[in-house]
Amino acid sequence: MEYVRIESIEDPLFAKMHALMGTIFPPEEVLEFSLWEEPLKDQGLRVYVAVHEGEVVGATEYRYYPDMRVAMTDFTIIGREGLGIGPFLVKHRAADLASWVARTEGPMLGMFAEIYNPYAVEDLGFGGVKPMNPYVRREVLSHLGYRRLDMDYVHPSWQGDGEAVGGLNLGFLAADESTESVPGALVGRFLRTYYDILNPKPAAWTAMVEAVERRDRVGLLPL
Repeated sequence: MEYVRIESIEDPLFAKMHALMGTIFPPEEVLEFSLWEEPLKDQGLRVYVAVHEGEVVGATEYRYYPDMRVAMTDFTIIGREGLGIGPFLVKHRAADLASWVARTEGPMLGMFAEIYNPYAVEDLGFGGVKPMNPYVRREVLSHLGYRRLDMDYVHPSWQGDGEAVGGLNLGFLAADESTESVPGALVGRFLRTYYDILNPKPAAWTAMVEAVERRDRVGLLPL
């Protein structure tokens, strides 16, 4: 299996990845094909695919913000069972992030991730791929060390329609396992930066961000 970076929508592997995304994720979670052109040129963003026998069987997108010393895993896709795609992506992503952080002032405080909450939304099929089952994914992320931020969470729809998308938790994988909370100001700054490109913003999202910014610390709870 190969770990291949995608940097252009002209790359044939990108079309395969985007098709896989459409199979796995709900429509409101998938950015339209042509709108990927500029993000893929961003050197602060990494999009990698797992390629097996010429086919895209998995993918991950992540980014690092040196000024905040936090990373974000945008998504992880496992497109086929029985190939060890999950561990393959986690290992290569961690190595790439470690190299990335080493070139900055670091160290990294941790990594955010939006985590589906199947206890709140039950009709998430994820293309019928068993490793993508939200209950399975949640437990895997818990084993990796992710915890959920103690806050109600929504995000703007990636369809750009101004709708608020719920059914998720905002998770955080702290670099220091003893960390019990993160600054509310950091959470707010991260969310404003991460969703800067999406407009209009839902009123529910704006209220959520303003509320978290008023908090001194936000606790980390088990998934």
